[in-house]
Amino acid sequence: MITVHDVEQIARLAKLEFTDEEKHRFIKSFNEILSYVELLNELDLDGIEPTTHVVPLQNVLREDCLEFSLPREKVMQNAPEQKEGLFRVPKVIGASDE
Repeated sequence: MITVHDVEQIARLAKLEFTDEEKHRFIKSFNEILSYVELLNELDLDGIEPTTHVVPLQNVLREDCLEFSLPREKVMQNAPEQKEGLFRVPKVIGASDE
């Protein structure tokens, strides 16, 4: 069962503060959850394989294959600015309005 000390430790780890009333509500809620889990532990699961999903999953990604791409010169025609065959963009890291 969960105690006030347990709730205070969880709150400290999460950097949260609770009133005494809130702590007691959490104790009640956590203990209800643990009671429900105990009910689940009583189920007979012999012969049942553990699963991660209830339905079978398939990879829906396309096959990795080479495809035609535009020549660099054609792509760079749309670049507002370029340098050495690459797009030139404004610096945004470390920029300051000060």
